[in-house]
Amino acid sequence: MKIILGISAFYHDSAATILIDGKIIAAAQEERFTRKKHDSSYPFNAIEFVLNYAKIKLNDVDQIIFFEKPFLKFERLLETYVAFAPRGFKSFCKAMPIWLKEKLYQKKLLFSELKKHDGDFKDDKKIYFSEHHLSHAASAFFPSPFEEAIILTADGVGEWATTTVAIGKNNNLEIKKEIHFPHSLGLLYSAFTYYAGFKVNSGEYKLMGLAPYGTPIYEDKIKSNLIDIKEDGTFHLEQSYFNYATGLTMTNKKFHDLFGQKPRESKVDKLTQFHMDIASSIQKVTEDIMIKLAKSLREEFKISNLCLAGGVALNCVANGKILKEKIFDNIWIQPAAGDAGGSLGAALALWHIEQNNPRKVNLSDDMKGSFLGPEYTQKEIEEQLEIIGAKYKTLDEDELIEKVAKDISNEKAIGWFQGRMEFGPRALGNRSILGDPRSSEMQKNLNLKVKYRESFRPFAPSILKTDLKNWFDINVDSPYMLMVANISKNKIIEMNKEQKNLFGIDKLNVKRSEIPAVTHVDYSARIQTVHEETNPKYYKLIKKFKEKTNCPVIVNTSFNVRGEPIVNTPLDAFNCFMGTELDILVIGNCYLDKESQDSSLKKDYSKEFELD
Repeated sequence: MKIILGISAFYHDSAATILIDGKIIAAAQEERFTRKKHDSSYPFNAIEFVLNYAKIKLNDVDQIIFFEKPFLKFERLLETYVAFAPRGFKSFCKAMPIWLKEKLYQKKLLFSELKKHDGDFKDDKKIYFSEHHLSHAASAFFPSPFEEAIILTADGVGEWATTTVAIGKNNNLEIKKEIHFPHSLGLLYSAFTYYAGFKVNSGEYKLMGLAPYGTPIYEDKIKSNLIDIKEDGTFHLEQSYFNYATGLTMTNKKFHDLFGQKPRESKVDKLTQFHMDIASSIQKVTEDIMIKLAKSLREEFKISNLCLAGGVALNCVANGKILKEKIFDNIWIQPAAGDAGGSLGAALALWHIEQNNPRKVNLSDDMKGSFLGPEYTQKEIEEQLEIIGAKYKTLDEDELIEKVAKDISNEKAIGWFQGRMEFGPRALGNRSILGDPRSSEMQKNLNLKVKYRESFRPFAPSILKTDLKNWFDINVDSPYMLMVANISKNKIIEMNKEQKNLFGIDKLNVKRSEIPAVTHVDYSARIQTVHEETNPKYYKLIKKFKEKTNCPVIVNTSFNVRGEPIVNTPLDAFNCFMGTELDILVIGNCYLDKESQDSSLKKDYSKEFELD
């Protein structure tokens, strides 16, 4: 038996993964344990969880691999500062002490931290390092259902690479092409995230969600000034408009002058049509680049399967556009496509590429629905609820499903906590908030009264795979909520001329389809297909809801509030339940009604977490 521990840390979304004989056993992000969103610290708790889940000690692990190479990253940092000198001196003075004290000597730091898990662990020769983009590519290809595929990785930056193309075949993977820092599609998108007043490495989802409210009127200005895009999708950024290479901000005065406004201050400035148009424009540019890259790669390598990874792969709108173009026969996207997934990819790269172990392709995929995190037995759940002082009923599964399906049909907001926690940024039906998609008020109410976030943010539909083609303009599986497609024409309610002329956010109040709570203003939706094989209880719930309503769709959003990581424990779930306007909480087979709870247990959750 060979055991590999994969680790990602020290930038954002720290995580840990355990492989045993090449099989994915457990994976989790540190933020879920520390309750600090995008936690970048050493993932002590995540490592403890994966070791305990596998029932092993650290000393039992054969190899430990980190997801990137710190010396290469340091080289990039130094060369960048030299190239841009004397610009960036303040940033240099801030970054260097941390690197010289900690980050450069990461093997020593990792060894020191790892010993805290197990006093018998004394061999630092077990510690290896992968390359950042190789880790991403491996995380996308090796768990995929393909014998052979092109792997496109796009993110902010790893060591040097910002965009890479690799070819995966059987148990091997080779990087063929790279675009290097400072030319980065991920950083370009993050620059506009910053400019629109959202938090970098967190608010990119918001920018994507805001885009359909605007018109891409700045597309030509971006393409003429900020980025030179070649016909094959490769690109070059004009650095005189940016400050991210050596500065403490993403954009500069030249950038702001180009668009005629300073960056929005989120605590002071309201979102306007300008910000919506800016979001729409950079989203369109991103889609164009990804489509051009996809087309040129298909033409060059003649391979029909595409895998995507890196932070840009979480742009599900762009993914949907690539799918719609029918460039590839099949597309598969790693559900933990960001840096958290690097812990998985580094471990898989070591197992397959370095150690030449064979690969058996799973025709669905090897991610187990991405349910790779902690779980709690019914006994553990009841014990925790008793300690809290919660009032609950324990129901058998059929009774529970019947009751919850009825609650959803009555437009109640449900906290749903089941099985193993999801690995990656999306709640996929185990740590979810559920609602009725037919309700015209559900999107607004969930955003403002439960999530405490911007009203424009869209929600995803969970749909039975068997009903997909009747409700959405897509015919491929989307189990990880990473594809956007339009609502089927027969379900759409067209807006009249007056409604079309409404100011962006005002369009929220217009009923656009039979399932308005999951229909974005452009008639699109971020789809999750649900399978009985990977999530039988969630499948059963949606099926029961369909029996009651003739609608095989329910609203699914992550079980948290704005700025909070997805809930991990029954206590986290109860706190969120009592701190928001959720009506019902279901943990395992325990059913909790808000009205039955002791009012002294209520919390003010609106200011509990730092806003992202």
